[in-house]
Amino acid sequence: MVTIVDHAQRENSEGEKFFSLIVESGLEAVKSQETGKVYFTKKQASVPSTFTEEECKALIGEKLPGSVKRVKCEPYEITDESTGEVIKLSHRWEYQQEGQTSEEIVRDDEVKKPVSAEKPEAVFQ
Repeated sequence: MVTIVDHAQRENSEGEKFFSLIVESGLEAVKSQETGKVYFTKKQASVPSTFTEEECKALIGEKLPGSVKRVKCEPYEITDESTGEVIKLSHRWEYQQEGQTSEEIVRDDEVKKPVSAEKPEAVFQ
């Protein structure tokens, strides 16, 4: 289960603005790789939406089935604002619907082509 905790305005590659919902996982106990001690954390992910800012604000607090999962990606760098340290990461956090795997998400995002351009009513594959 995740909770909508915030929203953020984003811009797509064509310069169009839209709002993303920020979802947060439940409390997790994690063991530190450095110290071996357990600490508590929550994971967050940003999910694009078609909602207005007012609609996004109204959705804060809503709960959805699913979770925030770690997904591998191309390496990138971020700067820790508090220390100035540059950190290289090769993962991001994504919302996954309950019962959906990472492979299913990728398949859902594939560009689908019509079977025949002459038949507009043709079923997409």
